[in-house]
Amino acid sequence: MATKFTWRTVLSVLLIVLFGHLAWATESEAEPQIDFDQWLKELRLEARAAGVSEATLDAALLGIAPLERVIELDRRQPEFTQTFWGYLDKRVTPQRIERGRALMLEHGALLDQIRERYNVQPRFLVAFWALESNFGDYTGKIPVIASLVTLAYDQRRSAFFRAQLLDALRILEARHINNEQMKGSWAGAMGQLQFMPSTFVAYAKDGDQDGRIDLWVSLPDVFASAANYLSKIGWRGDQTWGREVRLPEGFDFNMATLAIWKPIGEWQNLGVRRADGRDLPNADIEGSIIVPAGHGGPAFLVYDNFRATLVWNRSINYALSVGYLADRLVGRPALVAQKPADERPLSRAEVEEIQNHLTQLGYDTGTPDGVVGARTRAAIRSYQRAAALPPDGYPTPELLDGLRDAVTN
Repeated sequence: MATKFTWRTVLSVLLIVLFGHLAWATESEAEPQIDFDQWLKELRLEARAAGVSEATLDAALLGIAPLERVIELDRRQPEFTQTFWGYLDKRVTPQRIERGRALMLEHGALLDQIRERYNVQPRFLVAFWALESNFGDYTGKIPVIASLVTLAYDQRRSAFFRAQLLDALRILEARHINNEQMKGSWAGAMGQLQFMPSTFVAYAKDGDQDGRIDLWVSLPDVFASAANYLSKIGWRGDQTWGREVRLPEGFDFNMATLAIWKPIGEWQNLGVRRADGRDLPNADIEGSIIVPAGHGGPAFLVYDNFRATLVWNRSINYALSVGYLADRLVGRPALVAQKPADERPLSRAEVEEIQNHLTQLGYDTGTPDGVVGARTRAAIRSYQRAAALPPDGYPTPELLDGLRDAVTN
């Protein structure tokens, strides 16, 4: 079980990419690209030194070539940012809740066995399963080795993907799956859990004890692997993930951040209540307040299991969706907060304009790129404080209008 010191260490890393996409090290694109055949020869030598046989390498790599489609997908950027409500509405649907409940009953005995062994509640395992592959419906159609060869040969993030490629070859060498069956996403995420190869190697488990780990077909392997991973990254089987709360009038939104931890009793004393107005639970647990849609949207008090979910996927909206879906699977009520009728997502161009205006006003957003990351949110908070606005760090069309006025006046 992770200590609070360990969680704070993990948190310091997570805050760097708190509201951003998964960040990998970027390498200089100015480096000369070596000939692919020469690169492949060097890769084979490295894989052989790591214990991968010639037979496995031949089966996986003979005739292989970079896939242009993978590079296109890697470079593609969404036109609009995704709001909390937009994200949640696509992932926690009535149909998914109904199906998830049925699958929890169907696989109840297996899920109970997994809980007994790994101390991870069944509703959360099913929620992760739902968000990763829609209960195994969508595991990806692109050959994993070809995807990883493409991304490892590309100069942008070659070190990260080369390591993933070597782990994927180790998985083939161990005969967990063959090359023809090893298919996944364009980035190499695999199976019903969409594990990257490094996660597979480190955490995947042979739940059905047949001598191989099959995350594409075997549900005992899927659930055991998910539970083992969660247990190793700090999951608490005796706690929930968090809850929707009601903030008091005049709440200091400087405190709405994962950087601030307080016992539930202290939040109670500050006027925070359950979403229906009742007192918070009388429990010896620390939590943080987050407002994923800004001060005008829902507020949540989140605990250690929420932070564990952020280790799985560094997206606040993803972690909230897992927790909310898990609640709905066992009959807990829908959110009290309602989606605003006039919600409009910002385009990347508008986010970049916000960043440029903030920079012009002396706030550090880094290089304007149209992506709302930790530096941009910190800059927004600083501007909001100076402008006597609720410092929630959330970009909105209204914020953009205010910044336009500020730089022209």
